[in-house]
Amino acid sequence: MIGIAGLGKSGISAANLLLKNNNEIILFDSNKELDKDELLKKFDKRYHDKIKIILGDLKASDLKDMSYCVISPGIDLEVDFVQTLKKNSIPIWSEVELGYKYSKGGLIAITGTNGKTTTTSLVGEIMSDFFEKSFTVGNIGIPYTDIADKTDENSVTVLETSSFQLETIIDFKPKISAILNITPDHLNRHHTMENYIKVKEDISKNQDENNFCILNYEDVILREFAKNVKAKVVFFSSKTKLDKGFYLDNDIIVKAENGKVSKILDTNKLNILGRHNYENVMAAIAIAESYGVPMENIVKSCYDFHAVEHRIEFVKEVNGVKYYNDSKGTNPDAAIQAVLAMPSFTYIIAGGYDKGSEYDEWIESFGGKVKKLILMGATAKNIADCANRHGFKDIDMVNSMEEAVNICAREAKSGEYVLLSPACASWGMFKNYEERGRIFKDCVKELR
Repeated sequence: MIGIAGLGKSGISAANLLLKNNNEIILFDSNKELDKDELLKKFDKRYHDKIKIILGDLKASDLKDMSYCVISPGIDLEVDFVQTLKKNSIPIWSEVELGYKYSKGGLIAITGTNGKTTTTSLVGEIMSDFFEKSFTVGNIGIPYTDIADKTDENSVTVLETSSFQLETIIDFKPKISAILNITPDHLNRHHTMENYIKVKEDISKNQDENNFCILNYEDVILREFAKNVKAKVVFFSSKTKLDKGFYLDNDIIVKAENGKVSKILDTNKLNILGRHNYENVMAAIAIAESYGVPMENIVKSCYDFHAVEHRIEFVKEVNGVKYYNDSKGTNPDAAIQAVLAMPSFTYIIAGGYDKGSEYDEWIESFGGKVKKLILMGATAKNIADCANRHGFKDIDMVNSMEEAVNICAREAKSGEYVLLSPACASWGMFKNYEERGRIFKDCVKELR
């Protein structure tokens, strides 16, 4: 019997995969208020006799027949029931570990503090343009276990993985792994930067010399990590001219190899803004070429690619003011990249759930470009205090997205920009960053 902890999207998906493969499962969730009959409706009736449901506290007696337990990424490994699993020597798997166990074909796994979704989406488009059968899944919205049993020897799966998903991998071994960058994030969960770094780097721990690991040369942590990687390392860089790898030469992405430098593409022809996005494109190029996609196909897909929703996404121009949705900018480093991508004076809407981040570098990045900060959520006061320490005083505090957008519409002048880039998670005021972004876009679309 196999345990499933957490009955959200990934938990239900994992349960369905196990049931389809003739396993008996125990579903458990700490929420005692869940309706067992409603939970059963999420599964085909023919599987109901293979499902046991436990709500509330987990007892040692509930574990006697459990071979391993698949836990949802949102579950902290320090909570009581996870400790109960550990004390009873029950192996703990992530949903991506389960997906890996049941999938076939090639696997590309992408992680990093920022840029995961854009890079995963671009690699997914490159693969779907070239291969007959490809899947783009993971933290991007579709659980890996949704498609694991649809894969075959000729398919390719592009998987976005978060630090939470990588905490409990065991045999997980992608053909190609990529770590885009590592900056402080989720320290409320991982406690120390050292723990966070280790979890991210674990994406390649089972790889060998037949695999590839794509790394950002500008990240000192990753440059050091590369010395111990068993897979073939391919670097990309937005600042340094490399002897081998991909780098940005003015506005041109080039490839250096065997003493030769080849032009790959012109970033001015891309449909996405910002140096950080050029890093994402270089990572995608390195991944796709390592997988065997011809460069001419890669370049065409890159030129056809448009911005991912909620990541510096253009929404609308109203009275000469351009509005951008960067709701996926859930930490200060991502928010810095969004500020740098704005061409002119900008009004920033920010704030949200406190993940223990520090905001000094973000405030310092304003450099005279940001005209006003409009803050909301639990972090509003912390951000305002930080901004004041750095001499930035033009701050408004609001209680809703509508109020924030209306202030911007009233004050921003033609030729200026409004940017939702929260630098914080969405929890508290919104269900997730997607809801936050959609509400922002709805408010903007109401403007006249």
